[in-house]
Amino acid sequence: MNVTIFGTGYVGLVTGACLADVGHNVMCMDIDQGKIDRLNKGEIPIYEPGLQAIVERNIKDGTLVFTTDAAKAVSHADMQFVAVGTPPDETGAADLQYVLAVAETIGKTMAGFKLVVVKSTVPVGTCDKVAERLKSVLGARSNAPAFEVVSNPEFLKEGAAVSDFLKPDRIIVGTDSAKARAMMAELYEPFNRNHERTIYMDRRSSELTKYAANAMLATKISFINEIANLAEKLGADIEHVRRGIGADPRIGYHFIYPGIGYGGSCFPKDVQALARTAREVGYDAHLIEAVEAVNNRQKHRLFDKIANHFGGERNLAGKTVAIWGLSFKPNTDDMREASSRVLMESLWSAGARVRAFDPVAGEEASRLYGSRPDMVLVGDKYSALDGADALAVCTEWQQFRAPDFGEMALRMQNKTIFDGRNLFAPERLRDDGWTYLSIGRATALPRPQAVEQAR
Repeated sequence: MNVTIFGTGYVGLVTGACLADVGHNVMCMDIDQGKIDRLNKGEIPIYEPGLQAIVERNIKDGTLVFTTDAAKAVSHADMQFVAVGTPPDETGAADLQYVLAVAETIGKTMAGFKLVVVKSTVPVGTCDKVAERLKSVLGARSNAPAFEVVSNPEFLKEGAAVSDFLKPDRIIVGTDSAKARAMMAELYEPFNRNHERTIYMDRRSSELTKYAANAMLATKISFINEIANLAEKLGADIEHVRRGIGADPRIGYHFIYPGIGYGGSCFPKDVQALARTAREVGYDAHLIEAVEAVNNRQKHRLFDKIANHFGGERNLAGKTVAIWGLSFKPNTDDMREASSRVLMESLWSAGARVRAFDPVAGEEASRLYGSRPDMVLVGDKYSALDGADALAVCTEWQQFRAPDFGEMALRMQNKTIFDGRNLFAPERLRDDGWTYLSIGRATALPRPQAVEQAR
């Protein structure tokens, strides 16, 4: 099939590349000429495992092309995907201006039937608005062609997006049109060979399914963080609690890892948008509001622990804190809403310096913060520790899980770790003379003899 995708951000690029990889002829359109030029050279603007090779292969095969020509993109295919951003506005509502602008562009230039597929994460009722915008634009034309609007939300995890797209657990399609359903079935046929993964429903249910899925996962994260904070007060170990409740198949182990809050481009935005939607229809969504409140508080936990350990914020001036991990999660360079940003900015406000390492997000940190004397970005995890008064772990990258603690001790001023992802065993570190503070576990202080040996 011929497919056009408006938007070459995270969702649009992964969708376009993966559809091309199974044989569809895909044209991706974006208004950013610089980005399109780089993409046509095979240079992708995001870090996503496996994506680079797919893009390069399909550009070479001619099944994936990039353009800034909107009219060309509309004429390329009967199927038009909308995969542009929906950033939150100052009220927390999703900003639909880019989605509706694409609808207007399609309406002005379409010469025949178009199936408009809304892939962007949008509030309930957005497909109706897209349809109304298309009708409005086409109403000014004589012999206006027909169209259908379909909801087809994405369920891609950053760091595993290629695998998620090629081997989906479900494909949600919102439409009441037999023609649209048949076209979507043909598009996704290569992904349904093993068994039927597509679930058909009405558009509004499809739109709500996306928000409900992300809100549920965010709720699990905020819930376990709430219990972790309570565990600290009660002298319990959240890691024991996590395993105890996760053994119940009704709960499971996914998304119940305590930490310093969720981030990224999806959960924060979608939880806010869902809460906003509830308010707009006169419903008090107390649980959704609490999920966001707990998460915002959790992002400050690591800084609070650091400040408390050093006797208050005023004592952080002149201190150097090493940070391992800047991206909001492993296997991505995305720092949107990352907990590391809250920590760094709090440390800077207190007069502390930061030495940071992330396997892939260093360039993004430089783009966000520029060059500043209180931030040093280094090329490996151990260099970040040089002269540091403490280490803070913000992202659970694989390479941080089993470090050389002897090497770490030689490089640091103090053997002190603030672990926002509970990567290490408190007892082992305590016995080796480390002060180790994590999330939802009792503070591990070095044994007296270990301190003496360390000296």
